[in-house]
Amino acid sequence: MEQPANTESQPSTPEVLLPRREGPKSHWYTVKHWLRDLMLSAAISAFVILFLYQPVKVEGTSMLPSLEDQERLFINKFVYRWEAIERGDVVVFRYPRDLSKSYIKRVIAVGGDKVSINEGVVYVNGRPQHELYVPPEYADERSMAEYKVPADKYFVMGDHRSMSSDSRDFGAVDRSLITGKAVFVYWPVQNAGIVH
Repeated sequence: MEQPANTESQPSTPEVLLPRREGPKSHWYTVKHWLRDLMLSAAISAFVILFLYQPVKVEGTSMLPSLEDQERLFINKFVYRWEAIERGDVVVFRYPRDLSKSYIKRVIAVGGDKVSINEGVVYVNGRPQHELYVPPEYADERSMAEYKVPADKYFVMGDHRSMSSDSRDFGAVDRSLITGKAVFVYWPVQNAGIVH
């Protein structure tokens, strides 16, 4: 049987809000949260380095003036899963004659292109290339007979033509040997910037 609702007004008890007192956080609490944040940061950094970007160091002068000896830069290891390797890209690859070594060079011609060099002037598919990244003091006078780049291979050269061991010496580089595209110099700070 239902009880009738009590319609008499009840005196309300005023609610008193006291300031919340927090005791000092334990040392372990602070350490635990600091370790959590550190581990999360390390995991994100590892993911970025393993799957997207990798730091590398330039060794040698074959890419002067674009890249200097001992500069540190990031290469994008993921970009070529979505984009084609293009003429002008600066790439890092495993040296075809010794896979334990890595080289950094500029892509001059792609699979199917015909490349030749006449007294230092590079021709791709019969057209002379206007290579603004090769100042006169870094050019050379070498020549090379016309060469058709095989499919899935890339003809690469250093910007410092007189100091570079490149596809003129070891031939076109297979796609499977290219590990990434140079994107950003981060050290030394005064040279920081995008790789063009």
